Formats: sequence, structure tokens, C-alpha cells
Amino acid sequence: MPENTLSAAPTDPGKLNLIGLAGQDLEEFFDGLDERPYRARQLLGWVYQRGVLDFGQMTDISLKLRKRLELIASLTLPDVIREERSLDGTRKWLLDVGAGQAVETVFIPEPGRSTLCISSQAGCAMDCSFCATGKQGFNRNLTAAEILGQVLIARRALGGDTPLTNIVFMGMGEPLANYRNVIPVVKLLVDDYAFGLSRRRVTISTAGLVPQIRRLSTDCNVALAVSLHAPHDALRDELVPINRRHPIEELLDACWQYAECLASRQVTFEYAMLRDVNDSASDARALARLLRGKPAKVNLIPFNAFPGTGYECSPTATIEAFSNVLRAAGIVSTIRKTRGDDIAAACGQLAGQVEDRTLSRLGAKLTRLTN
Repeated sequence: MPENTLSAAPTDPGKLNLIGLAGQDLEEFFDGLDERPYRARQLLGWVYQRGVLDFGQMTDISLKLRKRLELIASLTLPDVIREERSLDGTRKWLLDVGAGQAVETVFIPEPGRSTLCISSQAGCAMDCSFCATGKQGFNRNLTAAEILGQVLIARRALGGDTPLTNIVFMGMGEPLANYRNVIPVVKLLVDDYAFGLSRRRVTISTAGLVPQIRRLSTDCNVALAVSLHAPHDALRDELVPINRRHPIEELLDACWQYAECLASRQVTFEYAMLRDVNDSASDARALARLLRGKPAKVNLIPFNAFPGTGYECSPTATIEAFSNVLRAAGIVSTIRKTRGDDIAAACGQLAGQVEDRTLSRLGAKLTRLTN
């Protein structure tokens, strides 16, 4: 495979960055150059299957077209600021996305699988009370190139011996609030001419943007994970403020509709275990009543502390007892193993570098951010 650097020079504002341009859009780009649609498939293969970011090395494309592409287009990734490695094998990259903003990407190795957790925004406007990213505020949506660039950077850093088997949109940001840039990335991840991943191996996580969940089934029905974290509205309003706009009943209705289009027919609900907040036996029973008999599984997440938080993780015995209540109700329940907490790469700990540009009221934030 031809060699290439992990990151490229800053994007030339006069050139179109082709990273993140999905198949149909790429075909339209080549049509504008009076080229046939198969050129898009050629480019997808070079970039996403072979990892080549230099037009000059794409030898099955005519020299004339390669020269033209060099003049009008680029294949540019974010710059890598630094990489950190955990004792458990987890790796985290801090990536420069310009204007002083930086986002984080995390690789999690497990027996039989390797997962990459990618960011969709610089910061997050959801303002979940137990999340380090949300405490920073929000700066902007990432472009499709910046999102997909995380995958290319990680894959090159890991080398050919460590293929990425799973991609999860669980890094910084609310993916469904950056819908127009996330969807092209998802389409490339499952495109056989690009990454060729199974839809079951790509997961979008959301705090609960109901209109976007309903759209998602039509646009790209990949796996869905919902950050639930509470069994009733009063508590979820406090922990996940978007609940004030889309309460639990409305959210679950959208989830059950979405599950009908999934190959797995199941939605994952994530539940951070917060000591003396949402971890009581009555909370477990209430959650079981919500999900019993539904296409749902629950992932219990031991809370990962970060500077300034007022929350603590539930004791191990409490988490196990909570899980047992769910299992007794016939609900699949797993307890997530904490990974990468020694490098602040665990769930809820990602922070990066973000200048907060959000408005003061959540409703105004969502109106401005959601597209």
C-alpha cells in the first residue's frame, strides 16, 4: 500500500475536500467534470479500502484526471495533536479541527472485536449533568470530513493487523443534532465500495432527539443507542434536559417504531449508574416496567468521574442488583466494563478543547443546532 501521513496540510479553501462525500454526491462531483459514475467507486476504493490520500498514487485513474483533481480537490484529515495510551490497551487521539478547537477519538480493543468511538461535534449543547463534554459547552458541528477523518486516522495508526470492526458515534457531541453531516458518514461506513461495515456494527447514540430518530429509519437504519439514564420524567428532566422537549413516552414511541426497521429489532438503552440518584431498587423496577416486553436491551454504565462533578459511581453490588431486577423481568441487561479511565477516555469523560459558543437557554440552542 502506498504510504501516506496520518494528517494532511490544512485544507485549501479553494479546493473541495472529498473526504466524507458519500457515493451519490461523489458521482455528481465527477459528473460535473464530465466523468463517468464509476470514477466515484474508484476513488472510494483508494481512499477507504486502501487508505491512499494522494491522487497521484491512484494508478487506475487517468493521469489527466489525477492532475485535475490535484488542482480542484483535496483529501484532508484533521491534524493529530497527541495520542495517549491506557494500560488496558485503549488509545485516545486529540485532533485539531481548527480555530483552537479539538475533539477526541477513542479506540477500545476487546477480544474478538475492536471499537472506535468517534465525535460528531466540538462540544455538546445537550447539557447532560453527568457528562464532561456537556460541561464544556458547544462550539460547532464537525464536518463530514472531520468525522470520517477520525476513522481514517485511527485505522492508519493501528495498522493493518488491527481492523476496526465497530464504529460508535459516542464521542463528543450529539450525533443527531449534526444530522446533515453524520448521515453521509454513516452511508460511507456501510457502503461496500468504501468501508463495507454491517449496519449492525455502526451505532448512533442519542440523548433523545425524537424527530431525527424518526427520520433515521428512512435515511440509514443502523444500530441505535439511547441515553436514557432515568426511569421517569422528573429525574430525566434534571439529568438529560432534552427530556423537557421530548419526554420519555414520546422518546420510547419513536424507539419502538425505529426498532421495526432494524435487522437486530432491538434498541440499546444506556443508563449511567449514579450513586443515590438513579440506582435504587424502585428505579430498577420502574425501568423494568417501561421496557418489559419491548425490543430493548439495557447497558448499565458505571459512572466515570471527571473534575468538578458532584456525582459518584454506584457501588458494584448496587449495579449488579439493579441488573438482576431487569433480568428477572426478561430484559437483557449488561454492565459495561470501564475502559481507558486512566487517560480520561471512558464514557462521559471526553472533553477535548472547546470554546463555548452556545446560547443560555437550551431551547434556543436546539433550535439553532438541530438540522
